Amino acid sequence: MKTTTFALITILALASAPAFAFHCPQDMKKIDAALAAYPKLSAEELSKVKMLRAEGERLHKAGNHQESVDTLAKAMKMLGV
Repeated sequence: MKTTTFALITILALASAPAFAFHCPQDMKKIDAALAAYPKLSAEELSKVKMLRAEGERLHKAGNHQESVDTLAKAMKMLGV
């Protein structure tokens, strides 16, 4: 019984890992869509959003998904997404 429970927990944990990895691209798409709608931000704010978006993508590609999500969240907050 204990081995079966452990195996099930392990399988569920491994199966959920890709879900976190794919969260970053969804956030990047939201940011891109908001930028395409010409948000009413100052040039400085717009530059900051673009920098955060690029940094989030870099972190995602490097495998730092939590840092990527956190960085992209800052950009989305500035955009009101």
